[in-house]
Amino acid sequence: MSDEWRRTLSLYVNQHNQDEVDYRPRPEGADAVVADLEYLLHRGERKRRLQEWYKERRATPLRCETRAKLLREIENRAGEIEVELQLARKTYYEKGGTRHQEEIIDRQRLTLEREGSGWIITRIEQPVDERHAPFRLPYEAEREEGNAPGKLPGPYLNKQVLGSRSSRSTPYRREDAVLYADRWWDGFNPEFAAFEVDCTNYISQSLFAGGAPINYTGKRESGWWYKGYIKGREAWSYSWSVSNALERLLTYSGSGLQAEAVERPEQLQLGDVIIYDWDGDGSYQHSTIVTAFDAGGMPLVNAHTTPSKHRYWDYRDSYAWSENTVYRFFRIADYF
Repeated sequence: MSDEWRRTLSLYVNQHNQDEVDYRPRPEGADAVVADLEYLLHRGERKRRLQEWYKERRATPLRCETRAKLLREIENRAGEIEVELQLARKTYYEKGGTRHQEEIIDRQRLTLEREGSGWIITRIEQPVDERHAPFRLPYEAEREEGNAPGKLPGPYLNKQVLGSRSSRSTPYRREDAVLYADRWWDGFNPEFAAFEVDCTNYISQSLFAGGAPINYTGKRESGWWYKGYIKGREAWSYSWSVSNALERLLTYSGSGLQAEAVERPEQLQLGDVIIYDWDGDGSYQHSTIVTAFDAGGMPLVNAHTTPSKHRYWDYRDSYAWSENTVYRFFRIADYF
């Protein structure tokens, strides 16, 4: 029996793989694998959006390679099984005579039921990991201290150690930030805590690998710093681990890790940062780092939570994306 439902999973993965680059209607007479009507409606809309997306980018999808991994069997009842599946896909496309490759690792929860002598997928749940609950920063402490919202304290610096060096003498090593981001895009550096929502933690590590200086204030709501777990307590700033806080830091910081907000993605360089507000309500939920460019000079980014490598910057292929999505483009300072 196990082999029977696994064959259905295999057919589904092949179909899912083809749908990423082939947007034509399913041919008449093709065997049905999925009977989840809500999923099919959303999948059809996604295919339409992807087709328009590639056309607007003047790119042509070539092929997709999807490697499936059965993560676990959640429930296994007579005539029904629920499983969690990991889908690691490589998508190849052509733009301006150049062939590009992007990689994304997603997961799904599927329910399969016996139908006659075979199996059919009756429910598909697509977790939208990039669309996590927004984190509201604890501004009340600032108000009690009389600080205006957005005001950041200066860094804790030992002037005797610094001597007479310029406060902006450390270069941002963009290539090192990119090397780190490419090294860990699909895994976790074991020396750091791995968060369930890990996108900003991963970006902060990459920035630090490029030479961005730690600004340790000892307060989670200020500075940009990481110490790990200390006696079971979280010891890192919100700006290290939360998109909303990193956006605020990059907007207002006048020392340490600094950036300039620019208007267009074409103005970004390697190692720069894009932060995403999926709903356009001012609460930022996702962070990425620029690690490459396509043939048209548009940024390609890496990210965590949904592991991604050299993904097109606008994320219109993401299940989290909406028509209201707002982007913040940050040009990291060349020197700190």
